[in-house]
Amino acid sequence: MDSSPAANPPPAEMRRRPGGRSAQVRGAVLAAVRTLLVEHGYDALAVDTVADRAGVHRTTVYRRWRDVGGLLADALDEAADDGWRPPDTGTLHGDLHALNREVADALTADPSLSAALIAASFRSEQAARALRAFWDDRYERCAVVVHRAAARGEIPAGSDPRRLLVAATAPLYHELVLLRSPHDDRLARQAAGYATAAAREGAFV
Repeated sequence: MDSSPAANPPPAEMRRRPGGRSAQVRGAVLAAVRTLLVEHGYDALAVDTVADRAGVHRTTVYRRWRDVGGLLADALDEAADDGWRPPDTGTLHGDLHALNREVADALTADPSLSAALIAASFRSEQAARALRAFWDDRYERCAVVVHRAAARGEIPAGSDPRRLLVAATAPLYHELVLLRSPHDDRLARQAAGYATAAAREGAFV
C-alpha cells in the first residue's frame, strides 16, 4: 500500500462534490457504474455504456471522469465518504466479531459490490490506488477498537491496530472471496477469537 491517490488526483470538479444538478448527475453515473460492475464485471464498463445506463450525455462523463479508472476511483471515494464508525460492544472480541459480520455481509451480498470492486482493482491501477486509500481510511477508523481494548487492559499497550485488524479480517477474505466458501457466522466469530487470543499474548506489540 505504498501508492497514494494524491499521486494521480481526480479532476478538480470531481473532488468538489458540488450540489444541485451536478450532484444528481454524479449519483446517477456512479449508480450505473456499480450496477454494471456487479452485473457484468469490469469488462462491461465503458464510458459510453455507463452514460447510457445513467441517462446522461457521454461527453459529460468524459469531461468529469475521463475514463473507466476515474469512474471506479470516484465510486470508491463516494463509499469512503459515508460517516461509518466501528461498533462498541464493550470487549475486543465482541467488536472484532461485529466488524467481521459486517465484512462478511458485504462480501456475500447478492450480488456483491465489494467483491466486484476488488476484482476491478486488479484491472485498473487507478481503481487499485483508490481501493488502497479506502482501506487505509477504514483501518484508521477501526483503530479505536484496539485502543479501547488496550485502555481496558484486555491487550498490551502498544498493540498495533492495523496488524491486529488484518489478522482478524483476513480469514474472511480468504474464505469468502478467494475460495468462495459459503457464509457461516462461525468463521467471523472464530477469526475474531483467534485474533483476540493472539493480541492478549502480545502478538501485535
